[in-house]
Order: sequence, then structure tokens, then C-alpha cells
Amino acid sequence: MPGSGRLCRGNEKEENMKNFEYFAPTKVVFGKDTELQTGKLIREQGGTKVLVHYGSRSAKASGLLDRVCRSLEQEGIGYVTLGGVKPNPRVSLAREGIELCRREGVDFLLAVGGGSVIDSAKCIGYGLFNGGDVWDFYAKKRTAAGCTPLGAVLTIAAAGSEMSNSCVMTNEEESLKRGYKSNYARCRFAVMNPELTYTLPDYQTACGCVDILMHTMERYFTKEPDTMLVDGMAEALMRTVIHNARILQKEPKNYDARAQIMWAGSLSHNGLLGCGMEEDWASHQLEHELSAMFDVAHGAGLAAVWGSWARYVYREKPERFAQFAVNVMGLPVDCSHPERTALQGIEAAEEFFRQIQMPTSIHEMGIELTEEQIGILAEKCSFDNTRTIGGFRVLNREDMAEIYRMAR
Repeated sequence: MPGSGRLCRGNEKEENMKNFEYFAPTKVVFGKDTELQTGKLIREQGGTKVLVHYGSRSAKASGLLDRVCRSLEQEGIGYVTLGGVKPNPRVSLAREGIELCRREGVDFLLAVGGGSVIDSAKCIGYGLFNGGDVWDFYAKKRTAAGCTPLGAVLTIAAAGSEMSNSCVMTNEEESLKRGYKSNYARCRFAVMNPELTYTLPDYQTACGCVDILMHTMERYFTKEPDTMLVDGMAEALMRTVIHNARILQKEPKNYDARAQIMWAGSLSHNGLLGCGMEEDWASHQLEHELSAMFDVAHGAGLAAVWGSWARYVYREKPERFAQFAVNVMGLPVDCSHPERTALQGIEAAEEFFRQIQMPTSIHEMGIELTEEQIGILAEKCSFDNTRTIGGFRVLNREDMAEIYRMAR
């Protein structure tokens, strides 16, 4: 039965659950028309001059930007705007935003968009508060001492940045994509109206669903022995996303399906599903180099590499992948062949990706990786052979290169 916890348990030695800290301070305002409360929410946070940060022209064309700005005006809050955030957000635009905020005396940042816009706003917040070159934090040359406060009006269910402590930026001059984590940059509030996601293209919706699943799977695939409670929550979330992603293929304006996925996106990346776990994040690290080199959509890149990562590492603990196969993908229990069940689960996940028109190889994204490019990707992912990645199985530069090779 799905959700039944660990399967086919033997007499393995029990160990205590790992110590953990859980911190999720973001106020969530969820439902229809909630964007109209934005001005009031900023006033509650003490904001007096706001940078309204957004991405494409759709925020204007849909009328959302006007509604948000009107709510600021109704509260007597001044604002300036900065658009142009792209997927895989660029540090160059964030630097432009930092200078704009300094000139205008901005004391609160409002991201109107998805994860890329929120991450860009976090980057601006780091630079505005700390001074100096903001890329220093992503290059691990400095540690942030704070961040200008920010909030979000979410328009894409995907990255979970609205409730996470992390953000990822691209330095286009160096072809690098790097992340930075700090509780300073957690959003003070997140406004979530599922109706704002109605007009997303099918491809973008599918990319978002993959990102949500992967945020969960990066935590779920662990060697920790006592994770039953968190396992159950993670498995329920993954089943929910898979079920509703299929609905949205046929009914893109199904409010309940949009709502389930939007809330899942936040819960997948606010730290809850990593409590007591040693997290992995290898697939994300591998994908970051792909999107830095080829500017591919993050969710698509994750779908393209995950199956190869899974086949490369599953023997470390095949029963964990077998549990995923049964409790998430709905395959029958076969305790006598956990490795076979594990592989079937990986195949079932890839079949789901295909059902929602996501790639399961790098080739399917129109990229023909050369051996030279594989070497460059592995070198950058390993930080010039100075780090390993992964927790389920620790991967060195040669392992990374082999996974890229398998995925091409």
C-alpha cells in the first residue's frame, strides 16, 4: 500500500534519528485575490519604499503588476520597478537592481514572479545590505551579515524559493551557476493565488512540477535509517504532484490542481522534508552546470539527468529506490528482488516525465554533448576538482563525467 513506510524490513541495526533544526518564518497568504493584500503586508513589515521586481511582460499584460502597485498606492507606499528577470537569473541584472535601490532609498523588495524573480530579489537584497560585489557570496568569498527584507507574489509553482533559505544565480560572464543559502533571505511573506498560474505554458508548468518533485527527491533518497514520518509526508507530496500534473495536461485552469501543486512547491523546499535526513542534491549540482552552459530550463535539465544519476547510485541502497517504486510510483512490492523493483521505479519516473513532455536525456533537449564539454561540465561541477557532491553516494569528478555521459 502506498504510504506504508519502509518495505521488506530485515534485522538491520536501528540508529537514532539525526539531530536537525527547522526554521520556516515566512507568512503564507494563500487563495484567490490575495495579491490585493500586498500593500498591507508590506506595511506590516515596515516597508516605506519598495522595489517591485518582475520578469517578463506577462506580469504587465495580465494586469497583475497594476493590481500589486495599486495595493501599494492604497497604503501610501512608494515604489520603483525593475523587470527583465530571465530563467536562470543573471547577476548582471541584480547588480543593476542594487544600484537602483541605493539611488531610490528602497527598504523593501517585492518579487512578483516565480523562483527566478525571487532569487534575483534575494541577490539584490544581499548586495544592498552588505555592499561590495554580490557575486562574492555565490563564489564563497564572503558570508552575508544580513539581507534587505523581501516578500513575494508567486506566479509559478516550481522553485519553492518563496519559503526557502536558498537562491541560485548565473554569472553569464563566467558561465557559472551558483547558489547561496542564508536564513537572512527568507521571504517575510508569500502571496499565493493559484489563479495566477493559469496562463503558464504547458512546458513551464511541467518544468515546475519536475522541480517540485526533485526538491523532494533530493531529500528523500537518503541512507538514514529512521525517517518514517518524513518519508510518509514526502511520498504523499510526490504522489500529489504526479496526480495533479496529469490533470493539468488536460485542464490547465483546474483551480484545485493548481492549488495542490502550488502548495506542494512551497512544502517541498521549506526544509520540512529534510528534517533528520542527510540530503543529496547531486542532480541539482549536475543540472546547474548544464543550464549555465546551455541556458536550458531548470526542470527540464533535472528530468534529463535524474535517471542517469539514479542508475549510477541505486546499488548503494536499492531498497530505498524500491520503496520509492512502491510508495510513490505504485508498483507492486517484490521483496525478493529489490534491485529489480528499484530499476522499475526509475523507469516509471522517467515514463511520467515523458507523459508530461519532459526530456529524459540531454539529447532530447537538442544538445549533443561532446567529450570536451563533458570534461568542462565535470570540472566546473567539481569546482576544479576541489569538491565532491551527493550524500546518497559521494561523487567525484570522474563520477560526474560518467553521469553526464550516461545522460547524453
